[in-house]
Amino acid sequence: MRILLVASAFNSLTQRVHGELRELRHTVEVHLAGEDEALREALRRFAPDLVVAPMLRTALPQDVWSSVTCLIVHPGPPGDRGPSSLDWAVHEGATEWGVTVLQADAVMDGGPVWASAHCPLPPVAKSDLYRGEVSDAAVEAVLRAVERFASGTYTPRRQGGPDWRAVGRTRPYLRQEVRRIDWERDGTDAVVRVLRAADSRPGVLDELLGAEWYLHGGHPERRLRGRPGELVATRAGAVCRATADGAVWIPELRRRRSPGGPATFKLPAVTALGGVLPPLPEVPAPLMAAPLMAASKVAAEEDPDWSDIRYVEDGQVGLVRFAFPGGAMSTEHCRRLLAAYRFALTRPTSVLVLGGGRDFFSNGIHLNVIEGAADPAAESWANINAIDDLVEAVLTTTDRLVVAAVGGNAAAGGAMLALAADEVWCRQGSVLNPHYRLMGLYGSEYWTYTLPRRVGAATALRLTGQALPVGAPAALRLGLVDRVLPCAPEEFGPQTARLARLSAASPTVHGRIAAKKAAREADERVRPLASYRAEELAVMRRQFFDPDAPYHALRAAFVRKLPAPAATD
Repeated sequence: MRILLVASAFNSLTQRVHGELRELRHTVEVHLAGEDEALREALRRFAPDLVVAPMLRTALPQDVWSSVTCLIVHPGPPGDRGPSSLDWAVHEGATEWGVTVLQADAVMDGGPVWASAHCPLPPVAKSDLYRGEVSDAAVEAVLRAVERFASGTYTPRRQGGPDWRAVGRTRPYLRQEVRRIDWERDGTDAVVRVLRAADSRPGVLDELLGAEWYLHGGHPERRLRGRPGELVATRAGAVCRATADGAVWIPELRRRRSPGGPATFKLPAVTALGGVLPPLPEVPAPLMAAPLMAASKVAAEEDPDWSDIRYVEDGQVGLVRFAFPGGAMSTEHCRRLLAAYRFALTRPTSVLVLGGGRDFFSNGIHLNVIEGAADPAAESWANINAIDDLVEAVLTTTDRLVVAAVGGNAAAGGAMLALAADEVWCRQGSVLNPHYRLMGLYGSEYWTYTLPRRVGAATALRLTGQALPVGAPAALRLGLVDRVLPCAPEEFGPQTARLARLSAASPTVHGRIAAKKAAREADERVRPLASYRAEELAVMRRQFFDPDAPYHALRAAFVRKLPAPAATD
């Protein structure tokens, strides 16, 4: 069929639905919602059999949904209605949820239901759930709805009809006054739940050090204490704030926009507070789990010490876990991760797993930190060199096998970081964006060495030029990844640990290590790694330091969530 995807943004779910439908040989085109007349023109030009809206913030015009079947993906179970469905679920501590695919009509979220799917809601942040369990359920429901529509025989269930059993509930937009935290009375668990329900957007509006800020993200702290509401420590760029019975780590802050002022954007909390942050103790991030425990048993919920980087060891397997907000890696993130990686290389293991978390692997350099820097060009240069140092360390590891475990999405330099490993394992729901073009950049991270080596020169040029997302099945066929794990997000870490143990126990492991060492030495004789880096960075330097380069306008629009000017080559 010809399917038009209409979305308010080409976000992770839209990208995944795009890939899944293409896997089924449908002809798919994407239209970003905006002006109604532009949508009408897209319908006339593309003439779709079906319209699917994976993520839509505004209603479709009546003349559109009355002329072609339009299926809306609602992130809530049948009967749930309203614009803050998943927010409410996390805010109220729901453990089970669902996704409904319904037909657009005059009643918002009230049209006939074509399909639905249920999903668990483990205690993690809303955006993590959206890219994980909710995304899995959405794809299941969309594919079932598309199949039913294609059959021409299925009649969708009318909400409120004789066979309708779901309890209807329409809830309003979850406003800041409902999200408000009472630091004097609210305990750590309640505060973390509120923060998780607003982690990526819109954040939780609060007052801090005499100014209004949106708090983004939250992790429980079970040991530190202080007067409720006060800041008590810092760690890895996050601030620790006391609750009524403990404390929480808050990784990011966004200043409230002043009336008529420019749009603001998220920054690491310590960076955002800058000179107004009082002297606080820097609590070292625990790097190594002590005592060492089986990697399959390690979970964030069991760990009393939050850290964005952690090393875990299980026999001959070492695991360098990391999780940065939004997958963005600042200069400081890259340097700390490199230090953890070098620490892992001192351990007596034969297989080293990089990643393995359930959400983003990496999206490359940290555009928000760069935008907020006094000299964005200089910070861009420092950031790209820091991530290049990390990739170089992975590429030159010849005494053990290195696996990149991509549990969530990876893009730009983050995708290229994964390709530096000997093997790439990803979850079935992962989406890769191995390109830089949409930010007006050539890219580095040794991609001119690693990408053609995996997929061939022609495919490498196509991937970086077309700038389209690649789903896990397509990535496996292309050679971007070596293994796809069909598992739930919560199961990805334990499964990668188990598979790594099997690899380490294999009688062929030492032969494989010797072969990779010989191959690296042979490649170095043909062309040194340093020459790839120098060639890439020569282009990047021009793009960073030319004030008229498209990168600067694209970056500024991206971090402020504004419409982007067209990227140029």
